[in-house]
Amino acid sequence: MSKKVSIRRLATGVPGLDNLLGGGLPEFSFNLIAGTPGSGKTTLAHQIMFSLANPDNRALFFTVLGEPALKMLRYQQQFTFYDFDKVNESIRFVNLSKDLLEGDFERVLSHVAEEVKDYAPSLVFVDSFRSVVESANQKEQGTSELQRFVQQLGAQMTSWQATTFLIGEYLLPESESSAVFTVADGILWLTQNMHRNSMVRKMQVIKMRGQAQAPGLHTFRISDDGIQIFPRAIIKQGTAVEAGAKVSSKEKRVPMGIPGLDEMLGGGLPAGYSLLVVGPSGSGKTILAGQFLAEGVRRGEPGVIAAFEKSPSQLKGNKTLYKLAKAGKVGVIDTRALDLSIDETLHDLIEMISRMNAKRVVIDSLSGFELALAPEFSEDFRGSLYRMIAELTSMGVTILMTSELEDRYTDLRFSPFGSAFLADAILVQRYIEIVGQFKRVFSVVKVRGSEHSKDIRLFDITDKGIIIGDTLSEYDGIMSGRPAVSS
Repeated sequence: MSKKVSIRRLATGVPGLDNLLGGGLPEFSFNLIAGTPGSGKTTLAHQIMFSLANPDNRALFFTVLGEPALKMLRYQQQFTFYDFDKVNESIRFVNLSKDLLEGDFERVLSHVAEEVKDYAPSLVFVDSFRSVVESANQKEQGTSELQRFVQQLGAQMTSWQATTFLIGEYLLPESESSAVFTVADGILWLTQNMHRNSMVRKMQVIKMRGQAQAPGLHTFRISDDGIQIFPRAIIKQGTAVEAGAKVSSKEKRVPMGIPGLDEMLGGGLPAGYSLLVVGPSGSGKTILAGQFLAEGVRRGEPGVIAAFEKSPSQLKGNKTLYKLAKAGKVGVIDTRALDLSIDETLHDLIEMISRMNAKRVVIDSLSGFELALAPEFSEDFRGSLYRMIAELTSMGVTILMTSELEDRYTDLRFSPFGSAFLADAILVQRYIEIVGQFKRVFSVVKVRGSEHSKDIRLFDITDKGIIIGDTLSEYDGIMSGRPAVSS
């Protein structure tokens, strides 16, 4: 019985890419990095090359551009991954533009083969393959000759004991590129699109032979450090709390830090649940969130807050949160960057949760979160938020989300974008009028799989936080959730 061939996977050095590929690049694979102009293809290739190249694993980078390699490298040197010591020591650049301009495909193939034989690289890159196609079209080369060249180049690259890459500009998989798309072991597709005033870059693994890759489009950014990918959250079976599941009386409950609220929730919020706190502006949602985090700190449970309506410096208005954040006991995600994606925010949350071993997470607020997203992402806000909550709860953290909701008194709603179903528990805050004054009240709408109070309770906000008051009765004038006016 023959044994299964073991294929070594190479770590790319690009944050997030190995997760997309299913664990890294298969060694000796033939890969195509394709996409629209300016989407980051050459930067991705260089980042992989500088990460993997060393004296024992040398890299050969062919350029078929009309400009010299030095001009290209002038810009690539600006990235932190660029290592001057590796150039010429373990990385060699070869310009094929002269051979290409003469239109002799056989000479191009011969030159490539000679360089590979002489240098014996472990990594080979050809950038940009699209230039070969355009050159053939300009010189009216026959389609059959071009196809033969593509097939020969692909055959050469797959036959070398090296991991190889073709880089090219494509809007769609075109007929003249069908041969290389067919023989490639892996295809990475990069795009960049303007959506209103937002630039959105995405990556897709079209195929990666022999391993399960992450499906769908994934957001990435290009910064001074190069490319960073934020894999799309994918719900795994059994990660989310099933609707209607019974909560055992022995299951751990998370104290909220507000006297009387735990009793209303049926003994506290079940650990690993998501709680949605909704209410109009000024009703005390962020104050409640601060007390929730402070209680966690008192019990040795660090917390993290993603504050979408306040920058870290603006948290000074909430003394509780500011003190905890300044002491490093509560991590603060800076969400003031423009054009966020939910996957990018989830990446930052997971990173901070893991680093701090956090048990409590606050998202304040969903309304601000939606506004902070690039327009393309806000269109799928509901679905993306669902995946995000499922991913976080699968980590065992307890989540408190706030959402601003206009108080229309007779219009009973729990979310402005129909996402109340995401929450395992819902707490509603409202204003009522009693004897010519506005009073705050709140009630527990649901705690999934658990008994909870049905009372509507008055509460005040003091310098000690939220203080829960008496239960309203029919004598107080509250009928069917309508505002009361007492004489």
